[in-house]
Order: sequence, then C-alpha cells, then structure tokens
Amino acid sequence: MKGVKNIYHHSYTFSFLLVFLVLIIFHPALSTYVNTMLSSESLTISSNRTLVSPGGVFELGFFKPSGRSRWYLGIWYKKVPRRTYAWVANRDNPLPNCSGTLKISGNNLVLLGQSNNTVWSTNLTRCNLRSPVIAELLPNGNFVMRYSNNNNSSGFLWQSFDFPTDTLLPDMKLGYDLKTGRNRFLTSWRSYDDPSSGNTTYKLDIRRGLPEFILINQRVEIQRSGPWNGIEFSGIPEVQGLNYMVYNYTENNKEIAYSFHMTNQSIHSRLTVSDYTLNRFTWIPPSQGWSLFWALPTDVCDSLYLCGSYSYCDLTTSPNCNCIRGFVPKNTQQWDLKDGSQGCVRRTRLSDSGDGFLRLNNMKLPDTKTATVDRTIDVKKCEERCLSDCNCTSFAIADVRNGGLGCVFWTGELVEIRKYAVGGQDLYVRLNAADLG
Repeated sequence: MKGVKNIYHHSYTFSFLLVFLVLIIFHPALSTYVNTMLSSESLTISSNRTLVSPGGVFELGFFKPSGRSRWYLGIWYKKVPRRTYAWVANRDNPLPNCSGTLKISGNNLVLLGQSNNTVWSTNLTRCNLRSPVIAELLPNGNFVMRYSNNNNSSGFLWQSFDFPTDTLLPDMKLGYDLKTGRNRFLTSWRSYDDPSSGNTTYKLDIRRGLPEFILINQRVEIQRSGPWNGIEFSGIPEVQGLNYMVYNYTENNKEIAYSFHMTNQSIHSRLTVSDYTLNRFTWIPPSQGWSLFWALPTDVCDSLYLCGSYSYCDLTTSPNCNCIRGFVPKNTQQWDLKDGSQGCVRRTRLSDSGDGFLRLNNMKLPDTKTATVDRTIDVKKCEERCLSDCNCTSFAIADVRNGGLGCVFWTGELVEIRKYAVGGQDLYVRLNAADLG
C-alpha cells in the first residue's frame, strides 16, 4: 500500500503544478513582473529581458521598428495589441546591430553598443554615491533613476518625463523648468518606423502676453492652442467638460508647465505629435486599440492667418472669413474672391469718449503678443481701464474666483481669431458708438 500512496502523492503534485502553470499562462497578472534594475544588473538585446511597470501598463526594453538593423531603447504600452511607443532614449543615435546593453555606471544610466562605446547616457555630473542607485519603471510610464533608499519624486536623480519624445503621458509636463532652463516639448517621429527627430514640434510659448502651445513644422507656425486663461486653452474646445481628465497649468518661480491627470485610471489617454498634427488618443480596455478623440488642426479655421486682422473665421459662413461688426474689408477685390488674408479696417475711428464694446461669444481669443493681464479687477473695471487707454482695442474676462486670470487687454491689432459653435470665450471688441447701433 505504501507504493500506492506514493503514486497518489506524485499525481496530486503533478496536478497542482499543471494548474499553476495554466493560471500563469492564461492569467498573466498572476505572473511576476520586474520593474527595477539594480546597479549590479543590466538589460541586453540578446537576453530579451524587459522592465514592466506595476499594473502592467508599460514596458521598457529594446526594439527594432523596421527591417533595418537599428535598435532602440524605449517604453511602450504593454497591453495594447498594436505596439504603441511612448518614449525613446536614443532616438537620434540607434544601435547599428543587436549588440546593446543598458546598465548603471556610477550615478548614470548608460546604453552601450558594440565595443562598449556609449550610445546614450543620462549624463549626470553629480557623484554623491551615498547609497546604491537603482533604475525603476513607475506605474505612470516614467523611467527614473534614484537612490535605493529614496522613493520621493523630488529625490529622482533623473527621469524620462523630463525628456519627452513625441508623446505626452498623464502627469508628464510640457513647458519650462526654470531651475534647469530646460524646455520640455514634443517632437514627431521622422516616419512611422523611424523614431528619429522629425520636423514637427509642439511647445509652450511663454514670450506672448499669455502662454500658448504652438504647433510648428520646420520653423513655420501652423497652429496655436489659444491662450491659457487660467481654466483652459481657448482654442481647444474639445477638451472642455471631461469628467475623467483634469488639466493643470503651473506658473511660479520654479516652472511654467502644463500637464493632465486621469481621474479614472481605467481610461488611458495620450497626446502625440506627428507630421503637421497633434492627436489626442484614448484607450478604454478591453477594446483592442486606440480611438482618436481629437486632432489639431481640426479644420480650415485652425489654419494660422487664414483671416487677417479684425476678422474671424467661422465654419458656418461662406466665405469663412468675416469682418468684425464695425469693420470693412481692407481689400474688397480680394475679399470678393474669398481671400480674407488682408483682413479688415475700422469703419469709424475710435473717439476719446462715447466708445463701447461689442461682445463676441464662443471665440478663440486673438494672438496675445500685444496682450497684458490684470488679475485684480472685475468685469466693470475691465471696461473702464480699456476705455481709459487710447491704444486698447479689446479685452476678455476669465473669472478669477474660478481660477481664471482676471482681465486680458489687447493694445494692437486683433489677429488669428475664430468662432466656435460650442466652447471658446467671450471677446469684447472696442467700437465707436456709431458702429454699435
């Protein structure tokens, strides 16, 4: 009978192992993922080893996007069937063959190629090795290097979020780090299978009266977000009213930056720049891929300077360019040919007294190069101040009580305006009383 007992014992053991393996295969969440790399460890192309973020959303490793022998270190979404890349370390300096190693050297991450030549590095100069250094892939897709005894984000020695490629992830920032002088912006891939730096960028411009994001292709501005008014960008009405996404804009002595945060962690969203366009993609599991939520430019009215000064673009009219009430086409012949690029001029000059304001609603606010901001005054004071300045041509209001910026004043020509069916902001244009009716 002892032999029979042993048979049963081995049978039970085999069954348990079989069930355990099945669970691992068909329920990957039960398998163990590694998200850290110690100073004694490395990742190599030949080992095919990767780091996977807690929760299994992101994965870091080596990849080859085309048939050419060019290898890159990057981060991609692990659970999306069609691989989607979020970050590339050596985008402009690929490994020429399958000889590649990522390791920690001193207090730097280094990517070594053939003959141990350095292909990419975090390039830190600090050498205070008070404790061991580790590299870690965080749940939000941020690849960081830190001391092993410091989990505080302020203690990161280096993070990939400071060096974006073509994609903005939740909690990642675009804009200026005033301490380091670093400007964080997006740059497109050169092509769908070539992650090297392309021709299109999306960056925050703080040289204007109010900050705006500008989409640029080969140094030519092709689209702007409209100014940040303290609540939203006036030129992206598609982002208004989302209950699963919060937008943040920070302006202090440390940084001027924009980011977004997902309040519903089951929904994934990313902002990606490609040739001539900026796209917001959303993925809601268990769907098998990304859905395009919105894209910029959206339509013909998003084209910069399609309509000249003191005119606005409206998709519901033909032609699309319209003079603001109280203004007439500057060149009637071109205007009749549906060319509104020269804009409009005042019908009646402003006076020292008796002027008023025309309210235009649902507008993308004008370019703010000639704008100033006053955060301390209410609506009535905005009107009074504009009327008291002979150079003031218009103003807009953002409710300070709701986090807005107060009153915005324009003292030059109003350019690059459009009207939306929904969204946008109110713009108050100064007119002679004779044109107000």
